[in-house]
Amino acid sequence: MDSMPEHITLALAGNPNAGKTTIFNQLTGARQKVGNWSGVTVEKKEGRLVHKGREITVVDLPGIYSLTAYSVEEVVARNFILEEHPDVVVDILDASNLERNLYLAVQLIELNIPLVFAMNMVDVARMRGIKIDYPQLSRLLGVPIVETVGTKGEGIEELLDTVLEVAEGKDPTSRHIHINYGREIEEEISKIRQVLKKDQDLNRSYYPRWLAVKLLEKDKIVEERVRRSPVADHIMAQVEKSRQHILSIFQEDAETVIAEARYGFIAGALKETMRLSAVAKKTISDKIDQVLTNRVLGFPILLFFMYVLFQATFSLGAYPVEWIEKGVDLLAQFASRILPDGLLKDMIVEGVIGGVGGVIVFLPNILLLFLGISLFEDTGYMARAAFIMDRIMHTLGLHGKSFIPLLMGFGCNVPAIMAARTLETRRDRLLTILINPLMSCSARLPVYILMAGAFFPETAGNVIFAIYLLGVVLAIVVGQIFSHTIFKGQSAPFVLELPPYRLPTLKSVVIHMWEKGKVYLQKMGGVVLAFSIVIWFLGAFPMDIRYSQDYDRQLQELTSKINALKSSHGQGKKEISTLVERLKRLKISKEEERLSKSYIGKIGHAIEPLIAPLGFDWKLGVSLVTGFVAKEVVVSTMGVLYQTGEDDSASLKKALKESGIDKVTALAFMVFVLIYVPCLVTVATIWRETGSVGWTVFSVSYLMILAWVVAFVIRQSCYLFSHGI
Repeated sequence: MDSMPEHITLALAGNPNAGKTTIFNQLTGARQKVGNWSGVTVEKKEGRLVHKGREITVVDLPGIYSLTAYSVEEVVARNFILEEHPDVVVDILDASNLERNLYLAVQLIELNIPLVFAMNMVDVARMRGIKIDYPQLSRLLGVPIVETVGTKGEGIEELLDTVLEVAEGKDPTSRHIHINYGREIEEEISKIRQVLKKDQDLNRSYYPRWLAVKLLEKDKIVEERVRRSPVADHIMAQVEKSRQHILSIFQEDAETVIAEARYGFIAGALKETMRLSAVAKKTISDKIDQVLTNRVLGFPILLFFMYVLFQATFSLGAYPVEWIEKGVDLLAQFASRILPDGLLKDMIVEGVIGGVGGVIVFLPNILLLFLGISLFEDTGYMARAAFIMDRIMHTLGLHGKSFIPLLMGFGCNVPAIMAARTLETRRDRLLTILINPLMSCSARLPVYILMAGAFFPETAGNVIFAIYLLGVVLAIVVGQIFSHTIFKGQSAPFVLELPPYRLPTLKSVVIHMWEKGKVYLQKMGGVVLAFSIVIWFLGAFPMDIRYSQDYDRQLQELTSKINALKSSHGQGKKEISTLVERLKRLKISKEEERLSKSYIGKIGHAIEPLIAPLGFDWKLGVSLVTGFVAKEVVVSTMGVLYQTGEDDSASLKKALKESGIDKVTALAFMVFVLIYVPCLVTVATIWRETGSVGWTVFSVSYLMILAWVVAFVIRQSCYLFSHGI
């Protein structure tokens, strides 16, 4: 009789770069939801599917190397398995790197839980000359093994079939085995288990053998749980006695001896089941790495790839941007025709469509940037970028591993700052978090595209690349200063793992790109929409403006003259053209004075003395203030403030050029946007990740001062060498 419930929970575990995300995407496709684990900011992914009438919830656990609970990711993964009791845990293993991957697998076996091993990338293993007897390995480990190629979707059906069999208890291979730690260790495990029996609640909550091993390994979380036991003193006394006994025999602590025993078990299992051919001596990845991670060529190649990415972001994105612009223009014209004159029409046309439309046109550029970053991640080049940057990062007192959160900052500073949690020491985490906002996030890209497209149309891609490069250079300089002053000391040593190169699948890249792009779109319907309306309101009121001259009378007189000349059957065409131009300029002057005396104008004029040395007018100042909320709002604010006197859908670029801004001011503005305080969500993330108001205030303060100083220096330097601009 089938005893398995209709709904089962499947947890995916595995090392980073073992293809876990690819398998998750193959299983769930678009049926995913992304959030955060309760109480921590580690990303949580869930998806659903139906297989043979069973509804399966797939939980993608964070990528980890072991269950030692040193990092937040390891704690999250282990707690889910131990406390949520998923029906089956599938461990994704990289078949081409089994010795390392099996360490986590062995620890999962020790938990005595329903397990399936997905032996992923078997095609890569075969290509590298690695031959494995999977049925025999499965028998040795007591866990069913399914061969998969995640990138091609191979083995997914078989994996789901096996999951159902294990959940039903029908799999013939499944059996619990003990890793033999040797006579001395096993004796101490038995002694601890005897004492643990005095607390029945502990025995029911955790597998007793696993609990004993963890206590010997000085697992802090397990120790905290045991200390709440009514017999905690007896248990911990025996544990300490056992640790001392092991230390006296092996001259090593229990944790080291147990780890060596696990690796010994893995080595023995592989010796029986794995054969290496001559092909395995040098892999394709090794040959590619000889060029891409070369000490001389590696850095120039990385710069070239980044340059190509930003050039493609601007040049390829120009075409769909133009199409969206036309669509936004048509929508504005349609709204203008069907809506009656009044405040509602002004709010929808100028506030909503003008504000949101001014930002959404840059969606293709954002998606192209995310596409490039996804390709870096999925091919394995992201890890190489960290390896290449390792020497440079050491000059900051950091290591290459810190480069990954910094590189992620090009997408969004929020997950990038959260990624700093993978660093081993608080010093490394703080230093990485403080310089991360200097990595120009995708939200700033629309500002660069707008300003560079308006003022540097021939070299826009080069200018944008230079802005991004300036952010990297500033991060290095600031990191150098901080590491030699407030963060003195060496970074923790760390070995960078270089996964094999892989051909990314279209499905995986598209899913990654869409996940990031979706956040940008959600901002359009939330923060940007709300603030576009707020900015329009501040610009539209008060309505009883006292003008410096009688604009309405002058406009009426000019209109009458134009109509009179037109009625003279084509006479005075040149004079009509001159009068029309005067009429247009007069309308612009009236609108500029109205905006200047509106609420938003008053805010702008209040901060103008602070930004005047940088060449910024009050409108640019207001854009920077609203950018505190979200950098996308900078462009939507400009859309509301600078679209003056345009009856058609003339571009914001044209309005900016006609406002008196020159190339030097445009460049200084882009630099200021690059450096000054990040968005509110990023500031909140810095606060949460550092756990300190002081460090958060310090981060905001130094970025504001640095932005002003660098923008001022660049402005003055450009004027000194103006012949080069």
